[in-house]
Amino acid sequence: MKKNVLIIGGGGVARVVAHKCAQHNDTLGNIAIASRSVAKCDDIVASVLDKGSMKVEGRIQAFALDALDVPATVKLIQDTESQIVINVGSAFINMSVLEACIETGAAYLDTAIHEEPEKICEQPPWYANYEWQRRERCKDNGITAILGVGFDPGVVNAYAALAYNDYFDSVSDIDIIDINAGSHGKYFATNFDPEINFREFTGRVYSWQNRQWQENKMFEISRTDDLPVVGKQTAYMTGHDEVHSLSQNLDVPNVRFWMGFGEHYINVFTVLKSLGLLSEQPVKTAEGLEVVPLKVVKAVLPDPSSLAPEYTGKTCIGDVVKGIKDGEEKEVFIYNVADHKDAYNEVGSQGISYTAGVPPVAAAILVANGTWDAKEMRNVEQLDPKPFLGLLNEMGLPTRIKDENGDRPFTL
Repeated sequence: MKKNVLIIGGGGVARVVAHKCAQHNDTLGNIAIASRSVAKCDDIVASVLDKGSMKVEGRIQAFALDALDVPATVKLIQDTESQIVINVGSAFINMSVLEACIETGAAYLDTAIHEEPEKICEQPPWYANYEWQRRERCKDNGITAILGVGFDPGVVNAYAALAYNDYFDSVSDIDIIDINAGSHGKYFATNFDPEINFREFTGRVYSWQNRQWQENKMFEISRTDDLPVVGKQTAYMTGHDEVHSLSQNLDVPNVRFWMGFGEHYINVFTVLKSLGLLSEQPVKTAEGLEVVPLKVVKAVLPDPSSLAPEYTGKTCIGDVVKGIKDGEEKEVFIYNVADHKDAYNEVGSQGISYTAGVPPVAAAILVANGTWDAKEMRNVEQLDPKPFLGLLNEMGLPTRIKDENGDRPFTL
């Protein structure tokens, strides 16, 4: 049994994680939250206490931490006696935090793949560049490391595993569709860290097709689906983390990721990219100042966590899975619909942060009670999806299944 959680990060997703850990602190124990800005962490602690989120009496504390500093992270894990680390900070810190977990024996959970600041869209499969290089060390040291356990990646990986294990004899296609049909009322903003958001879309679009990597450009290929609740939506093939693990861990010839974008987002993105304002490479101004254009754009855009109070509408995220069952072609859509306003009312964050923040807490509970305490590195599809999806049903992210038998809630 593992107890006591250290949350690394101070943004909107960290807020959700803190509230959900507090709601389950009878299982998870004491809570520490740390980021470079201790003021952000203090604000999250105050929010947890103001909303009365603590299920039982316990400790929740805020700390300042540069998570790139491995010895400092090791010390904080030890000082707080944290046996589970939920990393929802910048993708640039993942390997530093994982190293600290390997050194201390703490379980490691993150929600996105590691990135290096000076590199965009490395060679596939992306997990092989950093995370999987540490698999043997995790196994040798008995370290539970669960990679990409947000919603996408994360829950959608569990959906893929559920379909693969229970609904088909063989699977030919997994198409992950992410639609945000909400509105934040701003002229232009990103739903999570602008730097990470734009980095996803400025590189090559890798998909897994006919058991090999295919390369396309952003906004080159689209599809339109009539989806539950959000209706007819157009999504574009996008490079994304889960394609890089599902393609290697499941015997499926085609794995693709699709994300919905409005025309306004595409137009603004195209202008910024065409002007070079989304570059991660430094440039020098006429005054001799060296700046990174992408970081300047991030600085002038709204903080994603500030969008929550005015956000309305819903998200629909899920997997369209095709294959053969009992000799017949079959298709199933496994999905979740979340509401921005409901998320704000519960934890003070918008729906994108909510869908990303609830799953790692469900995973932490499964690590704490031993169900997912694998003692080695795993991607989500390598774990039993049913206890995970069962917990999410109870924690605010219920799963639904739509196939030839209708549209119904997922039940264990």
